Amino acid sequence: MGVFTMPSLGADMEAGVLVEWLKAPGDAVDHGDIIAVVETDKGAIEVEVFEGGTIGELLVEAGEKVPVGAELARINGMVGTAQKPELASAPAPKPGPEPMRAEPKLGEPRTPTGATPKSLRASPAARRLAEEHGVDLETVTGTGPDGAIQRTDVEAATTQLDENAAPDLAPMRRAIAAAMKRSKREIPHYYLTHSFDISSATRWLAEYNSERPPPQRLLLGALLLKATALALSEFPEFNGFFGEDGFTPSEAIHLGSAISIRGGGLAAPAIRDTNTLSLPDLMVRLRDLVARTRRGQFRSSEISDPTATVSSLGERGVESLLPVIYPPQVAIVGFGSATRRPWAVKDTLAIRPVLSASLAGDHRANDGHRGALLLRRIEALLNEPETL
Repeated sequence: MGVFTMPSLGADMEAGVLVEWLKAPGDAVDHGDIIAVVETDKGAIEVEVFEGGTIGELLVEAGEKVPVGAELARINGMVGTAQKPELASAPAPKPGPEPMRAEPKLGEPRTPTGATPKSLRASPAARRLAEEHGVDLETVTGTGPDGAIQRTDVEAATTQLDENAAPDLAPMRRAIAAAMKRSKREIPHYYLTHSFDISSATRWLAEYNSERPPPQRLLLGALLLKATALALSEFPEFNGFFGEDGFTPSEAIHLGSAISIRGGGLAAPAIRDTNTLSLPDLMVRLRDLVARTRRGQFRSSEISDPTATVSSLGERGVESLLPVIYPPQVAIVGFGSATRRPWAVKDTLAIRPVLSASLAGDHRANDGHRGALLLRRIEALLNEPETL
């Protein structure tokens, strides 16, 4: 028998609120199955298990605040703990008071969806939809077996969301502030910038998209992610984590993509194994990740997995940016917008699309010489887009 514990979903996370169990005692689980929803300062995060087995006992009820590392459930048929090793600098579990019921945040209903009484029966799909639209399940009449609430019941009760209503962003702002304060306090940053002609990439992209319907077209952002991931595979000192024992490179490349959340705030969930994905698959993953993140829906592995991060503000029209490293990572690559400007081509002057790339590196793990080579490698890969 093994145990499933509260995972660390960020370098500064100390506790989380168990919002909802998606599995019950007796249910079989396999690697990657979503077992629960946990609320952190970043929002509601779907938590996965990474070992197979059968749910034995749920040790925590919905609504309880639980410290990182505390046991949440027991799982039969597995050995050890049902999650991946913590990040190198993830905080160790701290002794604390007994789990407490979490108070609802400002603007939330007094009875959140995940904390409804046990007697209330609703399908996981119904609970998810109710959570998305802020519907109190106690006000919904179920039409399923024995009065169980189904997705169609929630759809019938759902009203149009006020698109202008801003969410309570204070917890997320505090989390971002804590991470960035730690980053600038502990990490000796150095910065590099490099501008280069991306005519080959934009020309290839236009030809590729001209032969496909809109849902199958690629954005430049997909090429930037793939080129960065491939370059990192050649410069491993920029891909990994810095902890108490120094730098630990990661064999896998899980690129975090900085995404703005509707109404404000920022998250940088990972696209796993970015370097191995084809451009069409990467584009599908990126579209899905952006859509879910902007709704505040992402998974625990997507938050805890990034081995390096890419931040792009090209759509905002800025030419360049100097991003801040998210600990325990040791590098972040930034991209501005591709702008048409005069550019020297051999002995002539031409108008070309020019992109500015930047790198923030952790001087404890890497250096400016290698950082310069990394940016030049990204340029070279973008100049051969058909190889991506």
